[in-house]
Amino acid sequence: MDSQNRRWRFFRAGGFDQVRLDQAEELLAIGELDQKLWVALSCPVNGIQFDPRTLAFIDSDGDGHVRAKELIAAVEWAAGHLTDPELLGRGLDGVTLADLRTDSEASQQIAQAARLLASDLGKSEAERLGVEEVALAQERHAARLQAEWEAQGVAAAPLGEDTEAAYQALQAVTARVDDFFLRCRLSAFDANAESAMNPAEDIWRSLATPSVMPQEALAGLPLARVHPGAALPLSLGVNPAWGEALATLGQRAVAPLLGARDALTEDEWNGLKARFAAYAAWQSSRPDPAARDDGGRDLERLVRYVRDLMTLANNFVSFKDFYTRQGKATFQAGTLYLDGRSCELCVAVTDPAKHAVLATLSRICLVYCDCVRGGRKMTIAAAFTAGDSDQLMVGRNGIFYDRNDEDWDATIVKIIDHPISLRQAFWSPYKRLARMVGEQVQKFAANRAKDNETRLAQAATDTVRKGTVPAAPAPAPQPFDVGKFAGIFAAIGLAVGAIGTALASVLMGLLSLTWWQLPFAVAGVVVLISGPAVLLAWFKLRARNLGPILDANGWAINARACINIPFGTSLTQVAQLPPNAERSLSDPYAEKKVPLWYYVVFSVLLVVVILVWWMVRLLLH
Repeated sequence: MDSQNRRWRFFRAGGFDQVRLDQAEELLAIGELDQKLWVALSCPVNGIQFDPRTLAFIDSDGDGHVRAKELIAAVEWAAGHLTDPELLGRGLDGVTLADLRTDSEASQQIAQAARLLASDLGKSEAERLGVEEVALAQERHAARLQAEWEAQGVAAAPLGEDTEAAYQALQAVTARVDDFFLRCRLSAFDANAESAMNPAEDIWRSLATPSVMPQEALAGLPLARVHPGAALPLSLGVNPAWGEALATLGQRAVAPLLGARDALTEDEWNGLKARFAAYAAWQSSRPDPAARDDGGRDLERLVRYVRDLMTLANNFVSFKDFYTRQGKATFQAGTLYLDGRSCELCVAVTDPAKHAVLATLSRICLVYCDCVRGGRKMTIAAAFTAGDSDQLMVGRNGIFYDRNDEDWDATIVKIIDHPISLRQAFWSPYKRLARMVGEQVQKFAANRAKDNETRLAQAATDTVRKGTVPAAPAPAPQPFDVGKFAGIFAAIGLAVGAIGTALASVLMGLLSLTWWQLPFAVAGVVVLISGPAVLLAWFKLRARNLGPILDANGWAINARACINIPFGTSLTQVAQLPPNAERSLSDPYAEKKVPLWYYVVFSVLLVVVILVWWMVRLLLH
């Protein structure tokens, strides 16, 4: 179909439009979709809940991020090796031999690897080769290469099991022994060169000057005295810095192959090296444990793409799994249970402080928790989108269940406070007032208790002094200061008068209303108090955005991934009794009920107030 005439389908979830990718045809055409309509343009390879091997195949440049062009290229590559590209839309675990094309050299290699694997497993052409089977085949391929290499080493080992130790002894001195025999040939070439090939007298004098002769300087000198046709001694007359290494060479290589001897000629040395040449070549041909044959590697890549590409696209081009609640998104690390709630929007983070700098722009209440299981540790950021934050505080503990259903001990280490719900915003002014009043009452009570303790302590001290020290003359009583107390009484009177005037104004305002106007007046007061907090919370809740949370983790979010109030509420479940639960309201520790006569007295007083109010209205009129 022409890309300009393609009929794309979109769905609306969370307050914004996303493309639907339900069919292989839609997946194959994502390269034609304007990237401005993609939800994400890049995601990290690490830290998300997705097959890391598949992501490594898609991340062609190995930079640790899967980008839009790499995802498009992966879809095109997979379609190019399948006889029916519709397989990419089914999420099948593997392919059959009939699903593989053979019209190119690369496709033929994949098909050949699949045939060999099917033969090894005893499968027919119609049976599917699964992802795990193909992955294990690659491991078997590496094991087979290793076994073949080890079998070749048996023939190349001149000393059997002792060959490795002898070869290491040979390698340790090869460069120095070659240098010694080269010096001997140069001294035979020119008699004047012999003195130059051996250390000069000045070198020996400089080495003898320090109180402790440096071993490093000795190691750079020839192995033995150089002269024409000299043999290399293996014990006496050897440079002390190389004595142990040459003795090891004689014991492990020379004696087993050439027989015991005290010196080694140049021809014998060259023959000794030749005996280990095949073993050296075998050592250099050691296979790479991670090696994969091209056909087998591409077969694994193809079966993983068939299984995973559609799922990845629905967590990349769109966030279908997240917004339709049909499954967990790749960025959801698990579920946190804490404070009677379960939070499903949990993302793994590495540095809470760094993550919070950007994540606070999401306008979501985020709780960072350190999660520990055995010797393992991870940090998550959990979004609280229902309930309130009254009992959320650093140090509280909960349980985090990861995607493998393993439970971790979770402890709050940091909180980004934002409105959670309109209900919380409505009650927040009253809670703050109650908290303030409670703090003031506690402070007043504490001060009074402190004053009482101080007076008691002073009284006890005075009593002790009266019994041990002659009592000092009592201070003369202070004269009564009329002006001082008059000022105090005046200030108290003004305060009481102001309060009384305010209460009288409110009372007169209420008395001037008819009975049906009173509820509206009360509602107006409530709106005046709670309205600003609710309005501010409403704007913030409408502005909640998933993007900054994921951007802080290395994603490149390309859309306004809104989390509106209804969708946000669904991400955090508050504890509720099961629908068919039986509930007993009998509580042996419940607070005592208020006696009935309290209600009678209150009712009588209320009637009296109403009568007084009615009489006042009559008098005013």
